[in-house]
Amino acid sequence: MKNELQGSKSYLFSIVLVAVLGGLLFGYDTAVISGAEKGLQAFFMGAGDFTYTDTFHGFTCSSALIGCIIGSALSGFLASNLGRKRALILAGLLFFISALGSMQPEFLFYEKGVPTFSLLITFNIYRVIGGIGVGLASAICPMYIAEVAPSNIRGTLVSWNQFAIIFGQLVVYFVNFLILGEHTNPVIESIGKGVNQVAASSDPWTISTGWRYMFGSEAVPAGLFALLICFVPETPRYLVMIGEDNKALRILSRINGSARGESILQEIKDTITVKTEKLFTYGVLVIFVGIMLSVFQQIVGINAVLYYAPRIFSDMGMDKPMVQTVIMGVVNILFTLVAIFTVEKWGRKPLLITGSIGMAIGAFGVAITFGNESLSIITMLSIMVYSASFMMSWGPICWVLISEIFPNTIRGAAVAIAVAFQWIFNWIVSSSFVPMFNMHLTPGDDFGHWFTYGLYGTLCIVAALFVWRLVPETKGKTLEDMSKLWKKEK
Repeated sequence: MKNELQGSKSYLFSIVLVAVLGGLLFGYDTAVISGAEKGLQAFFMGAGDFTYTDTFHGFTCSSALIGCIIGSALSGFLASNLGRKRALILAGLLFFISALGSMQPEFLFYEKGVPTFSLLITFNIYRVIGGIGVGLASAICPMYIAEVAPSNIRGTLVSWNQFAIIFGQLVVYFVNFLILGEHTNPVIESIGKGVNQVAASSDPWTISTGWRYMFGSEAVPAGLFALLICFVPETPRYLVMIGEDNKALRILSRINGSARGESILQEIKDTITVKTEKLFTYGVLVIFVGIMLSVFQQIVGINAVLYYAPRIFSDMGMDKPMVQTVIMGVVNILFTLVAIFTVEKWGRKPLLITGSIGMAIGAFGVAITFGNESLSIITMLSIMVYSASFMMSWGPICWVLISEIFPNTIRGAAVAIAVAFQWIFNWIVSSSFVPMFNMHLTPGDDFGHWFTYGLYGTLCIVAALFVWRLVPETKGKTLEDMSKLWKKEK
């Protein structure tokens, strides 16, 4: 009787847990490159038909993000035509195919272990396929959770999707650490103009095999996600959209209780028929703010740190860079929790401004101390401060704001535009990091190191000013309040 009147929390929890696994895969896929990239670079540097430069490597490390742009652009169409559930099954299958293909790109067409330009193209195609899965998951997993969750805990449950993304990154850091074991990443030595060579002392196992296991490890959670998502229901909102009101009511009643389920069904019907308005009905500023929130989340440079963490710690002279990477992942988890539990108390703007200042301090700390072995501890702590500050601010809060600042009547189109800009600038930052980091004014100097982090630190200050001057505080406001706000701002 209790479940019939109040709904089943365990049923809701199990549904959300499966959907959140998509967020974990999102984080896993985007961060798996961090442990594998040096072995992958050394492998393709052995090619005989082309020279694998820093530019090629920067593109290869970020090629999945091209797929992310494609996947996010297709997410609305697929979610509307296939349904949320089947679109997520497709995302799981794409993750699975990408993991196996990235592990052995030679499959069927090439000789194993022989790097060529054609093999590089094939590898990047598999990474793009995985990126499409990430793009789908990044848009549809929060949508799925929001559409099954009761309104009083919807924000909390959606926020846990961001936690799952960061947790997925921590998991892959740890998995990469276990796979590497007693082996070491190859030593890459610059010989100028973006060209490198592999040091003779490098471990051959990581060059031939280690990176394959790291990419292939994703097949386990990907396969599990694709299987489990088959057993969760379609969202009630989508079922109402396709005229399956009875099915929607059964799910709503099981989650919320029968009386509340009928009430929510009527609310969904009213929402489905809500009018839509043109994108610029509320002026250009709201669209600009939404886009720039996404742009700043990326151009502050965090993904360059997440994707290349072991390389950065290795260049700092750390003996076990994978250990420092795992520690950073734990710190990221803890500070993401800070954001989840304080966003409704402190507000969105204070967290973003505080995080931006913390990131600037960390980035400038890295720029000033990088390359000085006597200050390596300060460099590592600066990177931790930089990363932790992002995780308590721009990481989760950007997604919260993007879901809140747009009036309901333009939200679908506006969110799609904002998310597309986020993935585009993610790709720009990630693909430019290696060439920029390795820049030299004179042979052997550290110009690229301090310039890169000095630039990121400066952009963090600009981000804080942007939030202070242009971003509205949405804590405690309804979407109707936001509609009134933007009408005043026109």
